Amino acid sequence: MDSSRSIERLITGVATSDGAGVTLTRVLTGKLQRRLDPYLMLDAFGSDDPDDYIAGFPDHPHRGFETITYMLAGRMRHRDSAGHEGLLENGGVQWMTAGRGVIHSEIPEQEAGVMEGFQLWLNLPASHKLCEPWYQDFPTAAIPEFTTAAGVLVRVIAGVSHGIAGVVQRDFTEPVYLDVHLPANSTFTTELPMTHNAFIYVYRGAAQVGETQVDKQRMGILSNTADSVTITASEDTRLILVAGKPLNEPIVQYGPFVMNTQAEINQALDDFRNGRMA
Repeated sequence: MDSSRSIERLITGVATSDGAGVTLTRVLTGKLQRRLDPYLMLDAFGSDDPDDYIAGFPDHPHRGFETITYMLAGRMRHRDSAGHEGLLENGGVQWMTAGRGVIHSEIPEQEAGVMEGFQLWLNLPASHKLCEPWYQDFPTAAIPEFTTAAGVLVRVIAGVSHGIAGVVQRDFTEPVYLDVHLPANSTFTTELPMTHNAFIYVYRGAAQVGETQVDKQRMGILSNTADSVTITASEDTRLILVAGKPLNEPIVQYGPFVMNTQAEINQALDDFRNGRMA
């Protein structure tokens, strides 16, 4: 058995647009949902051109999963049909459980400057897909951090690393979400249950896992061959490390609805069209 997980596959994201024309890179697509269960999607967005993002994401529905938005730079206003409203700012995290259904909007609140961050979709188990919607904003100061002896700064959004617990825990999917800042010539190791599917996405510099280098704007899917991962960097590097316990349930997706059967998708569409989702 390996002492550290290795890189099973490198993924290059697909340039696309969503919402009212927001330019982004879709890194985790539908083709990877089974391999990276319980995660459904990862979008990376980043631009200093307001035309790429200023129209934002007007009102749109969700059902059956959770969204985690992590802002590296910029500000995003959230409003939803459950009465929640919040302003997500630099370094902050928005965690929303769509559950049985919510209609929300995400609109940038600036006309110039950099907008950069990630949106990750985390599946809900069948038993919780129609749960009560939930929403929480966590400002940057609320995100637990630690620094290793090697000078690696780690922000713990979810799960646990080195005994530090993140702001959100989930019993059924046990998500781990770390933002790792490695100085040049440093190494970082953290435990990951072997049963958990995991990946890294590098957004600054380049990272090395075993014999494989993961360059900027690339995802590295981690093998399920060890209960830890060791990452090194020869230059200043920043990446997110994401892991979770697979649900091993059917996945049926129609746009913003993710359920277990086609009949449940049909019901979601009917509820949305007839105003029952709000």
